[in-house]
Amino acid sequence: MKHVTAGSLQMAVHAVGSGRPLVLLHGFPMDHRMWSGQEPLADAVRLIAPDLRGFGASHIDPGSRIESIQQLADDVAALLEALHVTESVTVCGLSMGGYVAQHLAARHPRLVGSLILCDTRFDADTAQAREARSRLSEHVARHGAKAAAEAMLPNLLAARHEPTPADRARRELVREMILATPAETIRQALAALAARPDMTACMEAFDRPTLLVVGEEDRITPPDLLERLASRMPAASLLVVPGCGHLPPLESPEVFNRGVLAFLKGPAAAAAGGC
Repeated sequence: MKHVTAGSLQMAVHAVGSGRPLVLLHGFPMDHRMWSGQEPLADAVRLIAPDLRGFGASHIDPGSRIESIQQLADDVAALLEALHVTESVTVCGLSMGGYVAQHLAARHPRLVGSLILCDTRFDADTAQAREARSRLSEHVARHGAKAAAEAMLPNLLAARHEPTPADRARRELVREMILATPAETIRQALAALAARPDMTACMEAFDRPTLLVVGEEDRITPPDLLERLASRMPAASLLVVPGCGHLPPLESPEVFNRGVLAFLKGPAAAAAGGC
């Protein structure tokens, strides 16, 4: 890990490999470690896996806040500039990272040649979803990051009747990442997630190569949702990863990595257009 000055933010980033950049944007409330299973991809591409503002080692000072998903996208654009990335990149985002990736494509189209959107959605929160985020935020304010871990862990990974040692290690890593996230970061991110705008029209107009990925057993963004989204995009394909919940890159890295490499070797070169 190294720290890079991205605008006014000191952003932690894990960068390895060479070739065309593949930017990996983590889910909420985790950090770049959720992409540890993607390390073998560095044989083919340049992996750039930041900790988003406030998460992991990307600490924010008391005068800075997570204001919006758009702000997080602008942070990533500033990071790529600081890393002297001049070519278009493939941006891969999971869940919250998928929202950030969508806004990066909309706000900085020159940077994004193709998208990989994992276990995410295009629409804004419903009133019910916003209320659920508000309740979780209040719970985290009283009990800290542990409250988020207890609330979220049951829905993040596929259920196993007989968990293997690898299953238990993955669950412990997810728990560790959540517990390492400051409570105030969790609360600020929840507010930003609740306030994010609907990106459906923008994504339906996005005409660059896109891979949608979803875990077969994902209860948060189920496969039929991602299937509908893929059918409404002009240049999208869909990968359903068997036996996985909301975190296929972590739960089934070999299958996920094969899908990513096949996508990158296909028509995933930078193309004209955007949303």
